[in-house]
Amino acid sequence: MRVRNTVSALAVLAMLFTNVNPAFGVSKEIIQLQTQVQTLSDQVARMQQSIDERLGVMRNLVEQSADSVNKMSVAVTDLQQKSQAQSADTNSKLEQVSGQIQSLHDTVDELKARLAKITKQLDDIQQGGQNLAAGQPAMAATPGAMAAPAGNQPSAPAAPPPDALYNNALRDYNAGKYELSSQEFGDYLKYYGTTDLAGNAQFYLADIEYRQGNFDAAVKDYDKVLEQYPGGSKAAAAQLKKGYALLELGQREAGVRELNSLIARYPRSIEASQARDRLKRLGVTTATPPPAKKPH
Repeated sequence: MRVRNTVSALAVLAMLFTNVNPAFGVSKEIIQLQTQVQTLSDQVARMQQSIDERLGVMRNLVEQSADSVNKMSVAVTDLQQKSQAQSADTNSKLEQVSGQIQSLHDTVDELKARLAKITKQLDDIQQGGQNLAAGQPAMAATPGAMAAPAGNQPSAPAAPPPDALYNNALRDYNAGKYELSSQEFGDYLKYYGTTDLAGNAQFYLADIEYRQGNFDAAVKDYDKVLEQYPGGSKAAAAQLKKGYALLELGQREAGVRELNSLIARYPRSIEASQARDRLKRLGVTTATPPPAKKPH
């Protein structure tokens, strides 16, 4: 702007001098001044052209940068969505693996129960053989004696065998037939509520309610596992899923407290690892169990 103003002022001055003394001719100084004005005008024009060209280049660079930023923003958004989807898929797979591990635990418990039953039968047969060898009457050898224990349980003949009933219920649970499985586990608790697998049956009843979104009922039935079968193989899993159910109900404080209690009670279990992961995703620091009190 200053250059333009200077050139304009010089041009006006040159014109004034030219108009003031038209009769005496154009002096040498005025011609030089006009030449300088023309030179400055040309320089200003070239500077303006150069500035316009550079502005065009800068504008092009800004547009390219804006386009790159937009592409990066889209890429980051896409990556974030994929990461969230993978996280959800990982959590789903983790719960699926947890369910499979629980099924394996049940299978092991069932095999232990069968092995114990077979061992007892072998012991009875061996005892009967020893009694026969000693010339003593064999109580278990007579059909009447074998049927006698069954007569003490009037409800047993109306119910399926415990192994068959439990296996059918577990198979239907793994197949997603929750209504049928719930009925079968309920029958198992009705007829065989004092067996080693009763706590497992109660857990699966609660877990079916959890999977169906009935979290209130699930919390109550998980409590039954913890209260009635505290030493069972499903105690840790029941407390974990109870914490999950409380979180689903929006009871964050109670859910966090339940998961921290699980970690303190079963620190090296698979369920404790799952609880730590869930608390981490909630942004909650895992509570450290208080030190044991020294006896006075």
